[in-house]
Amino acid sequence: MIKVNTKYKNMDSDKKKIFIIITTAAVIIIALAFAVFYFVRKANQKEAEVAEVVDQMKFEKEQVEKEYSNLNQEFEGYSSNIKNDSLVKLLQNQKTKVDQLLNELHITKATNARRIAQLKKELATVRQVMIKYVNQIDSLNSANKVLRTENVEVHKKYKAANETVQQLSKEKESLNKVVTRASILEVINFSMTPLNSKGKKTGWFTQTANLQFKYTISKNVTAQPGEKTIYLRITRPDDEVLTKSPNNVFPYENKNIAYSACKNIEYTGEAKSDVIFWKVGEILPKGTYRAEFFADGNRIGSFTFVFEK
Repeated sequence: MIKVNTKYKNMDSDKKKIFIIITTAAVIIIALAFAVFYFVRKANQKEAEVAEVVDQMKFEKEQVEKEYSNLNQEFEGYSSNIKNDSLVKLLQNQKTKVDQLLNELHITKATNARRIAQLKKELATVRQVMIKYVNQIDSLNSANKVLRTENVEVHKKYKAANETVQQLSKEKESLNKVVTRASILEVINFSMTPLNSKGKKTGWFTQTANLQFKYTISKNVTAQPGEKTIYLRITRPDDEVLTKSPNNVFPYENKNIAYSACKNIEYTGEAKSDVIFWKVGEILPKGTYRAEFFADGNRIGSFTFVFEK
């Protein structure tokens, strides 16, 4: 029978136990290291995700702030171009609301996602209201544009009509002048015959007792028919008017002038011949005399005659 040394046997058993303990401890340490590495990595990933979310929320806040600012500028632009007081007041109210929301947004933390979402929703509501007002403004602007266009057209038509009226007025005035000139009577076939005291023609001015003036008023269908006063104005060679009285005057070109003799006739528009006499009451000097006929405020004939003997 062979005997085993128990001392060595016990030593091997202890070594084995120590190895098992060391091995187990190593495994545990390695497992813990892996666990720590895993959780640290997870924590880092989580932190990165949170940071990314925070950045995204900051970006969202900045975008909302930018939209509010842009909306505010749009209000400013529209308010300055609107003449309608009611719309201006409505836009000012909305602008005040935008200012309040923008101030609140400035002090709201980026992480307050709930409030930022509410502000963003309110911004969308304000924008819808603004779109409604802008449509009204566009409608008013279109209406005003149409009115301005119509006003320009009306002004053009009025100007054209006014020019037409002025042209017609000028034409009427010219026509009236033509008609007026055409309606003026005219003396033709004038002759002067000196007569002695017996009513006989004489060639000696010293024997002349009367001057006989024969004349014819020509035919004129445009002249107003009726009774006419014919004035005869005889001017001596020294430009003195032969007249029987200083009261023998008639109106001509806005003043009263002297006449030598006058006579009323009935004029029908047809040619009419007549005669006017001037009774000589003074010595007539030699020279060239002028005989002028007037009617209706117009000079209707002017002739000269000469005393030589």
